[in-house]
Amino acid sequence: MNILLTGVTGYIGKRLLPVLLENGHNVVCCVRDRNRLNLNIKDTSRVCVVEADFLDPESMASIPKDIDGAFYLVHSMSSRAGDFEDLEKTSARNFRDYMDTTQVRHVVYLSGIINDENLSKHLSSRKQVEDILSQGNYALTTLRAGIIIGSGSASFEIIRDLVEKLPVMIAPRWLKTKSQPIAIRDVIAFLVKTLLNEETYDQSFDIGGPEVLTYRGMLMQYAEARGLKRFILTVPVLTPKLSSYWLYFVTSTSYPLAVSLVDSMKVDVTCRDNRLAGMLGISPISYPEAVSRAFERIEQNAIISSWKDSLISGRVRTGLSQFIQVPVNGCFKDRKERTIRNREQVLTRIWSIGGDIGWYYGNWLWKIRGFLDKLFGGVGLRRGRTSVDDINTGDTLDFWRVLLADREQGRLLLFAEMRLPGEAWLEFRIEGDKLIQEATYRPRGVWGRLYWYMVLPFHFFIFNGMINKLIRD
Repeated sequence: MNILLTGVTGYIGKRLLPVLLENGHNVVCCVRDRNRLNLNIKDTSRVCVVEADFLDPESMASIPKDIDGAFYLVHSMSSRAGDFEDLEKTSARNFRDYMDTTQVRHVVYLSGIINDENLSKHLSSRKQVEDILSQGNYALTTLRAGIIIGSGSASFEIIRDLVEKLPVMIAPRWLKTKSQPIAIRDVIAFLVKTLLNEETYDQSFDIGGPEVLTYRGMLMQYAEARGLKRFILTVPVLTPKLSSYWLYFVTSTSYPLAVSLVDSMKVDVTCRDNRLAGMLGISPISYPEAVSRAFERIEQNAIISSWKDSLISGRVRTGLSQFIQVPVNGCFKDRKERTIRNREQVLTRIWSIGGDIGWYYGNWLWKIRGFLDKLFGGVGLRRGRTSVDDINTGDTLDFWRVLLADREQGRLLLFAEMRLPGEAWLEFRIEGDKLIQEATYRPRGVWGRLYWYMVLPFHFFIFNGMINKLIRD
């Protein structure tokens, strides 16, 4: 079968692609920016990559007509734009209208559980998208999930941050809200087994795990699984805005995502119609088992996808292409060169930079910069990195975004997603027996220039120290 996969660079899409290929499908990967898609699979002969933006109907002409089924995995959960509902509706309409020109028979949409009368703005938007998609000349099946638990998922990483960092939590009252968490492996199983299954056509199903838990219960069960003793005190004085700031400063989430999550966490998200599990022969695993499996992935350094690598976690919104050409005019540059003896050793160090290893020199200064960034609404250093020893284009690297990672060519290009009065790039490249480390900063206005001169003394020590450590035998 020919399957169209949207949202393939997202948390769900990255995990769904290899399973579809294992099941023998030909997959058309629809992306806004081809540079962000890294096909870490052995056989790419059954994969076709097309660039299309659902906000631009003309760009969708590249999508083949001979598709049998499609997954709609497009969401704007943490968009900074205040009109995200209009954007989601426009995307859905354009997708529906184009699908009507193809041979597609079945579309599967992953949405959120919407059984409460008082829906959050994002859950309400998901319902509107479902209504729009249902008007197409194809069968639609909507799968509605609540909290998804898996290595790298936003929900799991927030729970992990809270429990690992806070022995005592003074938490908002929404911790008493009920949810029905589901493991990522079960979400993928539901998606795959639903596609082109006529028994599921033109219906919507809630999908969840076997337990209904409060958010407090999920935190405490996580603590028990990790052998940690934690105390949680809920108070009514934390308003939604204060709750969002609380999540933002304690966890690695972005502020827009924190706002969206708090908005949604005030509403119970439990399954009312969970009959699909029996129809498809799926037995969802328990919450403790989902947590255990997530940590197996983390300990094995086998995290397939992470919400942090999504563009919504940082400053880059429209794709990487506009930043990949490092500017020359009107820029300040700090360039360092060193002779190297062991190319592979230097590359290994470069490809291990950031995260737990740090930046090789002046890590305490990097941490201070990360704290200040978080204080002023930036991403800070808490995003870390998805893999311990591998870097791919589009990944996050602390408060940087990977624009280009070509180990064979010996080049790593990063773009700063920290709060700056300008734009900044950091590049490492090997030319012959030389390692070139180049920081480029394009200031914005007078404050941008003042900022550069203020941090220049720190750059002298940090960048010299870093390149010296990178080439050390």
